Amino acid sequence: MLLEREGPLEALLAAARSAAAGVGRTVLLEGEAGIGKTSLLQEFADRAGGSCRVLWGWCEALFTPRPLGPLQDMARSLDPRVAALLDQASAPERLFPALLSALQAAEGTTVLVFEDVHWADNATLDLIKYLGRRISVLHTMMVLSARSDEVDADHPLTHVRGDLQPASVTRIRLEPLSPGAVAALAEQAGRAAADLHRITEGNPFFVSELLASREFELGQIPDSIRDAVWSRLSRLTAGEREVLDLMSIIPGSAEPGLIRALLGGEAEILADQCVARGLLRRDGKGALTFRHDLARQATLDRLSPSLQRSLHAKMDAAISRLLTAQASALLSRRMHHAAGAGDGARVLELAPQAAAQASRMGAHREAASHLATALTYVAQAPQALAAQLYEDWAYEAGLVLLVYDEIIEARHRAIAIWRDLGRIDKVALNLRWLSRLHWRRGEGEQAEHFANEAVREVEGMPPGPELAMAYSTRSQLHMLHYRFDEAVDWGLRAIALADRLGEIETRVHALNNVGTALLFAGRPGGRERLEEGLALALEHGFHDHAARAYTNFAEYAVVSKDFALAERLLAEGIAFCSRHDLDSAAQYLLGRQAQFRLEQGRFREAETIAQGVMSLERLPVVMHLPALTALGRVRVRLGQPDGPALLQQALEEGSPTGEPQRIIPVRLALTEAAWLAEDPDAGRAQLKALAAMGLDAFSPWDVGELAVWWRRCGMAEAPPAPGVRILEARSLELRGDPAAAAAEWTRLGLPYEAALSLMQVRGTDAGTALAGAVTMLEAIEARSAAALARKLAQRLGVAVQLPKARRGPYTAARHHPLGLTQNEQQVLALIAEGKSNKEIARSLSRSPRTIEHQVSAVLGKFSAANRMEVLLRLRGEPWLLSAAGARPSLET
Repeated sequence: MLLEREGPLEALLAAARSAAAGVGRTVLLEGEAGIGKTSLLQEFADRAGGSCRVLWGWCEALFTPRPLGPLQDMARSLDPRVAALLDQASAPERLFPALLSALQAAEGTTVLVFEDVHWADNATLDLIKYLGRRISVLHTMMVLSARSDEVDADHPLTHVRGDLQPASVTRIRLEPLSPGAVAALAEQAGRAAADLHRITEGNPFFVSELLASREFELGQIPDSIRDAVWSRLSRLTAGEREVLDLMSIIPGSAEPGLIRALLGGEAEILADQCVARGLLRRDGKGALTFRHDLARQATLDRLSPSLQRSLHAKMDAAISRLLTAQASALLSRRMHHAAGAGDGARVLELAPQAAAQASRMGAHREAASHLATALTYVAQAPQALAAQLYEDWAYEAGLVLLVYDEIIEARHRAIAIWRDLGRIDKVALNLRWLSRLHWRRGEGEQAEHFANEAVREVEGMPPGPELAMAYSTRSQLHMLHYRFDEAVDWGLRAIALADRLGEIETRVHALNNVGTALLFAGRPGGRERLEEGLALALEHGFHDHAARAYTNFAEYAVVSKDFALAERLLAEGIAFCSRHDLDSAAQYLLGRQAQFRLEQGRFREAETIAQGVMSLERLPVVMHLPALTALGRVRVRLGQPDGPALLQQALEEGSPTGEPQRIIPVRLALTEAAWLAEDPDAGRAQLKALAAMGLDAFSPWDVGELAVWWRRCGMAEAPPAPGVRILEARSLELRGDPAAAAAEWTRLGLPYEAALSLMQVRGTDAGTALAGAVTMLEAIEARSAAALARKLAQRLGVAVQLPKARRGPYTAARHHPLGLTQNEQQVLALIAEGKSNKEIARSLSRSPRTIEHQVSAVLGKFSAANRMEVLLRLRGEPWLLSAAGARPSLET
């Protein structure tokens, strides 16, 4: 697939048409190595082959080039006399005129392709100059391909180009592929496109080699790329290679002062030569970096381990000496070079600082990486530092990585060391985190055990921060198990002690627990506490606590049917988690967003979002349960056969948590599935299992839904729930007014629930109600319920009042999950390709002002501060790009 080469291809074809008309042309085709010059010429030959004779000749990177090598490749096909003169090694005075005569006498149009003329011998360059001066009177086209990164101002080809007749020369410079084109090639190859454009800079050779190679997946440079880079390096001067060797140990850019400090006065000249060759480039401030990161990695592979260590040590020393004013900003670079030098003491000194800095900035993945590097030298660390490294790595890795066995092991190692040192407060802290980790894995008993152990460890000590947080952890577990009174009690204890000690973080944690418990218990004061906890978490940079607050608050908004609040909290929370590398929390929130879309009757969006979450490997059980439950429920409603099995999987995974919120919604969904399938026994079995849990384990919303399904399934009498204030729509149906319930559901924005209530209407209004239900259900593709409604109408003798059954696929309107308009989706696709506002305006033929407004709208709906945050969301939620037909539009 030849992408983004239509312009250059048309220029070649136009030159061929000119030659066919008797006005020959020379085409200079230039671009860096691997840019696709040969592929373009092959495509041109295929297109023009019917009307032209295309002859190929190659210049080669031999130590001693073949004299007139390209002409020797062409001669046999060109003319016997020319071939004979070549065999006789005739002088140019005889050979060149014979070639000119052969071209003049040839029938039709001749295309002479001279490949890689940057390696041409002097005789070939003389031939090019000879033909180029006469080309305009021939039915001949001469194509000269050259690597622009091999041709500097002193290269012989530069002088030849200057001697050609400008009027008969067409210059074509091939540019790298865009991010969109690279993504299209990756999709065609069935490979992931993440970081591919950044690594290759859009160079087609690098792209195709990486996509074709499995070595790169293992972190290795394909041999073909390594060989190509090493071949180029071998032709450089020793000084140029020294610059590149030094630059290869720097993944980013290097300030000019660093290179001068290490290489002396000639550094600038040598660096400029490397820039001229296209191997390095400078940014606006003069800093140097490799043109392609693959070239850097291949250059690095040439260096022996001992030389790499030596260069890293020199670089670390130079940074520390020259850039002391920027020492804090350069912590990551100093860590890189300390680790590269194998300096364990230096790594142990810098890693905690670099990790803390990264964590404060929300770069938790980088923080975990710094600490993991330090842990490779943990045997050299004092005991207290070793324990802290295990503890800090477990915290950062727990936020962004999914290696829970390793994280749990690190917590246990930290506990063992802290216990030896007599730091019971630290033992309790790590026990609390073990409780959290086991909770995320759905291991309810272990979570309770470690939470209780944390309290026991510090109960005998004077009241301190760890006791306050242990109280709050116990409050959290009570809240998760819907033991709301206990959650509030322990949470208030934690808040009181935290306030006495001035512990803001513990107050934030406990406010979250108490606020959530009060909200779900239907008691006053919950929202105010949650809002305070969220505000404090954001103010003080407690990223994990903020994510938890968004999660609990958004879940309440969804289950209480406050959709405006849910929309805002989910958008803000997902954007916040993406911005701060909180991947697990983001996926949990996405599961809640799928549930939200399900409630709104936007089934296909709910399915897409939930599928995206479930496609991720190693996501802990609790973090994917919302998505799994939503996926099972939406599949049931869409009439897909795997829906009940997915719900059964959710029940099996959620039951070990012991948490009502993981069990009750799933059993209610299985009840609904049984009702839709007209399997009353299965539905009643689920309801009896729910009743056996005891209604004190239910939230008011759960109680109302249980009571409604109890009645719909023909159960004798719903379990009593004195004093529980259930949702008005549920109450109306229970009081025998399903039509009013449907109206209330419609007002709240839940079309599916409205239709199910209409299906309960009997008597003279049954036909009208069922007709309305069918219309609503078919509009949202709720096939199972629509089919059941038609059966009910048939049984009640009112089928004639129903709308005609649809034939063929349902045609429900498709919406973007974030509410983007069609125009905004087109803009999003081009943002994903890396296009600027001006380029987007040009691609979509819209005014720059319009595009500016639409880009701002996209950022707003993503709750993103800039384009990078949008791209981060797309990395974790690729369905946002393809939703509702929004796909990148490649210019080929």
